[in-house]
Amino acid sequence: MEGRCEIGVIGMGVMGQNLALNLARHGIPVCVYNRTAERTEAFMRERVREEPIAPAHTLEELVQRLSRPRRLLLMVQAGPAVDQVLEALVPLLERGDVVMDGGNSHYADTERRMQALAARGIHFLGIGISGGERGALEGPSLMPGGSPEAYARVEPLLTRIAARSEEGPCCGYMGRGGAGHYVKMVHNAIEYAFMQGIAEAYDVMGTALGLSAEAIAEVFERWNEGNLNAYLVGLAARVLRYPDPETGAPLVERILDRAEQKGTGRWAAQSALELGVPAPTLMAAVVARTLSHFKADRERIAAGFPWPDGWPATAPGDEVEALADLEAALNLVVLTAFSQGLWLLHEASRAYAYGVDRGEVLRVWRAGSILRARWLGFLREVVREDPEDPHLLFSPRFRAEIRDRLAGLPAAGRVLRLAFAHGIPMPALSTAVDYVLSMRRSRLPANLIQAQRDAFGAHTYERIDRPGVFHTDWEG
Repeated sequence: MEGRCEIGVIGMGVMGQNLALNLARHGIPVCVYNRTAERTEAFMRERVREEPIAPAHTLEELVQRLSRPRRLLLMVQAGPAVDQVLEALVPLLERGDVVMDGGNSHYADTERRMQALAARGIHFLGIGISGGERGALEGPSLMPGGSPEAYARVEPLLTRIAARSEEGPCCGYMGRGGAGHYVKMVHNAIEYAFMQGIAEAYDVMGTALGLSAEAIAEVFERWNEGNLNAYLVGLAARVLRYPDPETGAPLVERILDRAEQKGTGRWAAQSALELGVPAPTLMAAVVARTLSHFKADRERIAAGFPWPDGWPATAPGDEVEALADLEAALNLVVLTAFSQGLWLLHEASRAYAYGVDRGEVLRVWRAGSILRARWLGFLREVVREDPEDPHLLFSPRFRAEIRDRLAGLPAAGRVLRLAFAHGIPMPALSTAVDYVLSMRRSRLPANLIQAQRDAFGAHTYERIDRPGVFHTDWEG
């Protein structure tokens, strides 16, 4: 039985199962393994029909079933579990074999593992996978990173199972080292901000405009026919329409307002701070999820902290105009989140010598990805205009989209006033506005901050009228 399978999949969670089925349904013989044999047997019994999938009950058996050079895909929980699998697996492999990590591993862990396996002549790739469980089965967006030689050995398999857009398979080489997992980390941070913006729009429509879940779903569906055409907008409409089987009321209204996170958004925020890249909207989305966990604290504070009577929740005026403003404001959040994420990718690629092509990243996200949206084509065109420009805001086309066609900033200002009148927090929108306003100011009040730093700590300062570094005795 040795050499019958072209790839081995380790980890039979839902994602691992669906990727194995996807591979097999594209004519690629697969061998599957899980630490607990019962899960492998259940998968073979309940989901495998005529697909060319063979079970293995030990890692030794798995390796023996694979044709050379061996190609293995790890779909285990990110963190120590990956190292544990590698510790047992690597002694069974040979020079030239390729191991792929398809989990949401930290990019620094991926680079560490890459170096350790390279010392033994074994290739290691970190692969970002987007699309969720359904995408894994029907066609995900794939973001592999590592050595070009390693990617060449698995490219034919990955491109066959990836989602497809009009530009081809949504799989592309992201760059050297931990680039694949870094790109996926930034993808998830943008996803956080996109979802937070949608949630804020939902809050304004329900709290300030008094719309029902059904009516809000209709608005999202209408927006999804325009610039905001995106998987996440359509998903929000679908979720809002789903009834609670027990009561018939919208299920979303029965869900506790506490959003979970697995760490990728937080890692992106940390990386942005380490690289000195301002990404306030991405960070605000992470903070919003963290704050949502303090449910008991929020309830206690809310009971004794009503919105002041001096700021009445006045009627918004014309609902059609308010919804048009809200649509423009959500577009602003989305474009700003992409702008910050792509800037972070640019700086990380330069700092870590990844060689990331941001236009290729956007192409790979066009289908299969949770971020798939109409805006991606436009953003790719902007990036292609000058790949070396870190900021989308350098592009006249990008600025015009925000300023003229969307009228994003004035609309966002009106939405923020409406939200403030009703006591609605808008972290994603407010930081998006602040980001654009800050980046368009040729002079910020940071001169006063630097003067104070020099006054209390002799941190020095620079002048606008002559070169050099200066210090003043501010008490003199």
